[in-house]
Amino acid sequence: MSETIHREILFPKPPEAVWKSLASSAALSEWLYPNDFEPRIGHQFTFEVPPKPEVGFEGLSVHCEVLQCDEPNRLVFSWEGGALVGTQVSFKLEREGEGTRLLFEHSGFDIAKPFGKQALQGARNGWSEMLDKLAEILLDNKENAS
Repeated sequence: MSETIHREILFPKPPEAVWKSLASSAALSEWLYPNDFEPRIGHQFTFEVPPKPEVGFEGLSVHCEVLQCDEPNRLVFSWEGGALVGTQVSFKLEREGEGTRLLFEHSGFDIAKPFGKQALQGARNGWSEMLDKLAEILLDNKENAS
């Protein structure tokens, strides 16, 4: 059985500004993990997820490949690391008034596999934390630009 994580966030910035936080290695490192990302289809890259000893997590390398890159509308990449195999991360940006609606999905969690439910829950917690951090960064940038 396959599960998907969904999140929808409205940012008070145009899609081009939100895109900059999604499609550059330096920006991704600020709110996600250190990486060697490049915004081009077929590029293979890695996120280095640091350990969290307080929850018994030793850290891992997540191997990814850019599958879609349509600036500033959509970014999709594969995501494989630890118990996660065959999952995809998708960011879709839609202009909404002066702002942007971000539709986030991480799909393909096979909860029937060993550690599948734990991987889904770990990813849910991780994405919640990371997407909140992205929102903070984008809001801080708005305030700093004023």
